[in-house]
Amino acid sequence: MVRADLLAAAERAGGLTEAVAAQTQAALLALSSGSHAVLLTCSTLGPAVDDALAKQCAPTPVLRIDAALAQRAVASGGKIVVLCAAPTTLEPTTSLFLQAATGTAAHVDVQLVSGAWDLFKAGDSAAYLATVAAALDSAYANGADIVALAQASMAGAAERVTRGATPLTSPQAGLLAAIDAAARAAEAQEQK
Repeated sequence: MVRADLLAAAERAGGLTEAVAAQTQAALLALSSGSHAVLLTCSTLGPAVDDALAKQCAPTPVLRIDAALAQRAVASGGKIVVLCAAPTTLEPTTSLFLQAATGTAAHVDVQLVSGAWDLFKAGDSAAYLATVAAALDSAYANGADIVALAQASMAGAAERVTRGATPLTSPQAGLLAAIDAAARAAEAQEQK
């Protein structure tokens, strides 16, 4: 389900509001009925998942793809650079990655890729991905051990990196987490 209206509402408000979070939670919970797992791909709306999980009664996992990305990125420690394109995701992404890094040897630096989101919204995907790829290369040139692309829309830039390892992307991390969570939920149901 694509809910561009929820991101647009958050952008107009300057971030995630209680009303947008409630609408996001309702959509997530509706999708959980009959699903093996639900993935929220929008990092701006991501904090709504935490509340949705607390309210959820069904055994279906509801996951943030950026949470899976954060866990994966900080697992081996080192200098982690997290790139964001949308200004509204900077605060929730920073909070998420700093929380994931607690108790690890990871040092997190969340950066906004200047001008990238305007290119995305203008529909210039080639320039958008080129801008993100340039930021990737810069992060590696400045000593990043791992670079994580915080937003799903940025994933296409991963193949354009020229200075370092392939960066981590949220779609890949989220899908792996969903497969694992769905398997664990199925096992738990079988044991009942």
